[in-house]
Amino acid sequence: MANTVEEIKRPINEEMKLFEQKFYESMQSKVPLLDKVTRFIVTTKGKQMRPMFVFLCAKLVGDVNEKTYRGASMIELIHTATLVHDDVVDESFKRRNFFSINALWKNKIAVLVGDFLLSKAVLLSTDHKDYDLLAVISRTIREMSEGELLQLEKARKLDITEDVYYEIIRQKTATLIAACCEIGALSNNADEILAEKMMKFGTYTGMAFQIKDDLFDYLSSNVIGKPVGIDIKEQKMTLPLIHTLKIASEKDKKYYFNTIKRYNNDQKRVKELINFVKTSGGLDYAITVMKDFQQKAKDILNEFPDSEAKKSLLIMLDYVIERKF
Repeated sequence: MANTVEEIKRPINEEMKLFEQKFYESMQSKVPLLDKVTRFIVTTKGKQMRPMFVFLCAKLVGDVNEKTYRGASMIELIHTATLVHDDVVDESFKRRNFFSINALWKNKIAVLVGDFLLSKAVLLSTDHKDYDLLAVISRTIREMSEGELLQLEKARKLDITEDVYYEIIRQKTATLIAACCEIGALSNNADEILAEKMMKFGTYTGMAFQIKDDLFDYLSSNVIGKPVGIDIKEQKMTLPLIHTLKIASEKDKKYYFNTIKRYNNDQKRVKELINFVKTSGGLDYAITVMKDFQQKAKDILNEFPDSEAKKSLLIMLDYVIERKF
């Protein structure tokens, strides 16, 4: 898989190297503590898939320019801020096998660092009068917050339908990838129609990405570092489970709802539910839906002439649903 990421990066290798430097500069502060935390963030970064989407989509429709770098930095600032805040909310002390910021510097500092990163993203756009990018990131932050709150509200009642699930994952995950692709196009002064087309491409890709993530909960061979059945333990209703309960008999529905509600920490009952989802075709159904979203994204890409950027984005689409973590 590491080779796949290198292959995806090939047309934007130089841009990604320069981006690292620009991203670090975009986070700098006169407060020594903040500087220490942001240095830690830079050294513990992930694969940086989101900036890759920005650069590849910019190259698909034009060239990478200074506005593209600013857009990629804004996206990564928002993404990092949400991860920092998520770790506080989830009381999580590890992130990518490193200690999380709240584990090292406590919750109050972590929340303030997240706020600082969000403000930096907004300032980066206003300082350069990138108001079109500001509109995109403001909408993205709003939707991500709404998605999280919708999921929390529905988790209490466990009344998530398939349509509500799609809305949650569109807002929580797909909206940020959609923003990457739209910003890549807007950095080349794309018109409204082209910008919207790239946004749709990102949305379909993000939907496929999240469904793949939800499938990991049922695969004992997953190397994502997430224990099997963790979503069930946390009472998260994901697509394989929603579909299985929708087609189950009343008796089974009642029994398995009870597992999620009252016995979600009972290993035997959770294992039983995972097997029920597998044998009822819940996984197969989710895989079909995931591939359908992937195909919709491919259909949009295929409207563009062949290029290195298009080739990388097509590889990225396969990577999204074939990845092992």
